[in-house]
Amino acid sequence: MSASPWEALFWTSLLLVAHTYLIYPAVLFVAYGVAQLRRDCRYLARGSDRRCRDLRDHELPPVSLVIPAHNEAEALPAKLGNLAELDYPADRLEIVFVSDGSSDGTNEILADAERPGLRSVVLPSRGGKASALNRGVAEAGHEIVVFSDASTIFAGDAVRKLVRHFCNPQVGVACGTLRFQGNAEFQRTEGVYWRYEKALRVMESRLGATLTASGAIYALRRAAWRPLKADVMIDDFVVPFNARRLGYQVVFDPEAGAVEFAAESVADEFARRVRLAVGSFRALGQLARVQLDAFTSLAFFSHKLLRWVLPFLMMALLLSSAALWDRPFYLAALLVQLLFYGWAAAGYVFRDRMAPLRYGLIGYFLLAINVAFLVGFVRFLYGHQEVKWKRAA
Repeated sequence: MSASPWEALFWTSLLLVAHTYLIYPAVLFVAYGVAQLRRDCRYLARGSDRRCRDLRDHELPPVSLVIPAHNEAEALPAKLGNLAELDYPADRLEIVFVSDGSSDGTNEILADAERPGLRSVVLPSRGGKASALNRGVAEAGHEIVVFSDASTIFAGDAVRKLVRHFCNPQVGVACGTLRFQGNAEFQRTEGVYWRYEKALRVMESRLGATLTASGAIYALRRAAWRPLKADVMIDDFVVPFNARRLGYQVVFDPEAGAVEFAAESVADEFARRVRLAVGSFRALGQLARVQLDAFTSLAFFSHKLLRWVLPFLMMALLLSSAALWDRPFYLAALLVQLLFYGWAAAGYVFRDRMAPLRYGLIGYFLLAINVAFLVGFVRFLYGHQEVKWKRAA
């Protein structure tokens, strides 16, 4: 007997949700294990190095560090102090700040900054991050360009770790890892999520399937750069895809680290996710035109595309379960979903009390980021999202 439309909808939605969070990570883990075993055998047989080696001082290339900033007067003292502590030869490190229509004293702080190789470009009107990055790369004088945010603190060796990958002429973009510092609410929600995300990125990188960078810490070869459209909101997605389109590899280095303060609450993270969703849907047409190998295509479908449509899959799963509630299995599936939504609602209502609990807010966070993508999709359709970025909370 053929399945009813509701049953087909239920099983399709369930399979895709399971693929996103269970099947794809499992496939990735197995493929990563096989690749690591082959790498180890190659090392034992030939003595070939399994890791990208660190460069000696005389091997380090000249680098331009581009930092866009809008009203970052509060964050700049710490950032300037961090730049002074970077373990990179000062005569090979050019620092270009691009102040994008700042009005809070950012321009004055940059003008007074005394550091060899540091200069600032002041844009009189605010054009958005993409425009600031375009200007920064145009002003940069070296072939290797590193990007950072004004609120991001680099590890001392972060630039060294990033640039070592460009010894391989096939590498166009090297991505670092961003570690968030936050309050108890963050540690119980986003902290768990980001550890999960980092594990996926490490495995994807070893399999040559790195998809995105963290906009706060990544580097590129100038030949892999193409100017961004003014309405681009996710440069850390578009830039790596442009590099792939030009035939370059994109790598992720978990040893190239940086720290940033996380959103103060799930509500703040919600606003960031809405913006991310709008940028993702806006760039989808451009990203879809990039030819990818089979495994990277699987990674894009599983790790990105399905995440973007997950809110619709969750709604379809709930509706189909409700339509089939008179059958025991589907009734059980409906109850499980209602328990999840109840857990998420309790996390929202009692978030101050549940924050100290290890997993008390995970349901609230997972539901919030999916609702944020739904809101972002609506704003994308109606064109209500502003391109200009705001300083992180």
